[in-house]
Amino acid sequence: MKKFLVAIVMAVMPLAASASGAKAPLDHIEVDPTNQASLQRGMQTFVNNCMGCHSLKYQRFERTAVDAGIPNELVEEHLIFGDQKIGEQMTIAMSPADAANWFGNPPPDLSLEARLRGPDWIYTYLRSFYKDESRPYGVNNVVFKDVGMPNVLESLEGVKVNNCTPEELHAAHGKIDPLTGKSMNSCITTVKKGQLSAEEFDKVIYDLTNFLAYVGEPYKQDSKRIGTNVLIFLFIFFFFAFALKKEYWRDVH
Repeated sequence: MKKFLVAIVMAVMPLAASASGAKAPLDHIEVDPTNQASLQRGMQTFVNNCMGCHSLKYQRFERTAVDAGIPNELVEEHLIFGDQKIGEQMTIAMSPADAANWFGNPPPDLSLEARLRGPDWIYTYLRSFYKDESRPYGVNNVVFKDVGMPNVLESLEGVKVNNCTPEELHAAHGKIDPLTGKSMNSCITTVKKGQLSAEEFDKVIYDLTNFLAYVGEPYKQDSKRIGTNVLIFLFIFFFFAFALKKEYWRDVH
């Protein structure tokens, strides 16, 4: 009994820590892994902007190409750099040792990021950078305070500044509006426009988040299909089993 209670406590502790660490409310989105156009755009954004540092080591180029409806030859021509093959995993050339030496810590693999933090967190996080000269990369983040990552999509989004203290910014539960391009609780304002409008940038981030959510569970649609077929089979098999049971017990009754 003691071991059982300890196991429950250990299982609940990470959830409690995660809940207590959430400082800002998250924008909700509905991901759609069946939207191939969105997956294609998200994969393009990830490869061109994120894959220099972040790998997807549990995902293969070919599996992604098939699920996103991209011909293999197009992936090889436009989305694979270097000497990698279509059947290989989506890894990067930078070694963990070099990354630790250059950045202090190696950038995390993002294969399971959506399962760990959830699509809402990723969607809000990528839209919540603001200028902070005190940080090593010159930016901070509303969702992830003192983030150790540059805003790699700044050229698309633009430059935003924070007009509130960190305490005011992170304590305003229910009042923070993660960067929409206009303002955030009157704290975040745009000082330099990017290549995209706020609506266009939000769409880019949605597609990128949708892609990462798909990568976290690439088998999800297959699981739903197989599960549905199994339930249909069990429903039909029930009548045969019931008829067989009646036949066996007919002489007994």
